[in-house]
Formats: sequence, structure tokens, C-alpha cells
Amino acid sequence: MMITVETTIKAPISKVWEHWTKTEHITNWNFASDEWHCPTAKNDLQSGGEFNRRMEAKDQSMGFDFTGIYDQVNEYELIAYNMSDGRKVEIRFDEIGDEVCLSESFEAEGTNSDEMQRLGWQSILGNFKEYVEAN
Repeated sequence: MMITVETTIKAPISKVWEHWTKTEHITNWNFASDEWHCPTAKNDLQSGGEFNRRMEAKDQSMGFDFTGIYDQVNEYELIAYNMSDGRKVEIRFDEIGDEVCLSESFEAEGTNSDEMQRLGWQSILGNFKEYVEAN
């Protein structure tokens, strides 16, 4: 099953793309709640390139590496990748006037409920929107 989350960001497409793809920005927004953070990120943004975003609880009680390999990268339009567990993700950047609609579709995993997954990914998008619009 595919789950889609989206947000609309009041910023130019170039800024949205840069904040989504540059490691110095990823570490500032890539977490679902204030109890978590993203201390490191690596990003080889090209077809066949790998990424790794370390996500950890701030109290260091748990953490994991979110990793995958890019299948397709079309600047300012599309990023598609496979997560390390084989699930597919597609991110679309649609410029609408002076805003960007960012939609992210991902294959659900079987451990957590679909709604829980949707809420977590949507929360990360919310952090992204807030970060881009404030910086």
C-alpha cells in the first residue's frame, strides 16, 4: 500500500530543493518530534547514489539510520529512491505560483499502522515547511 503526505511551502523552488537535499539543512528538520533529532546526514544525490540520515532520540535512548539508494533525480521535480528495506519512495516538487507543493509517497511497512506511519512522515514534512519558511 502507498501512503502519500504533502505540504505547501511559501518559498521559491530553488530554496525548497536546496533545503530538502543539502546535508547542512537536512539535519535541521528531519525528525518527527521535538524529542528526536538528526545529528548527521550524508547525501549523494544522483541515480545510484546513497543517503544516510541518522535519527536519534535526544536522550540517546534509541536511534536508527534511515538509508537508501536513489533511483531517479530530476532537479526541482522528482526524487525517487528505495529504502534499505526495499520499499519505494517518490517525492514530487510542484511549483504553483510563489509556492511549492511537496508530496511524498511511500510504501507502507507492516509493523506500524498506516495511520501512525502517515502521521510520522507528515510531521517531518511539517518540520521541513517550518524550517524552509523561517530560514
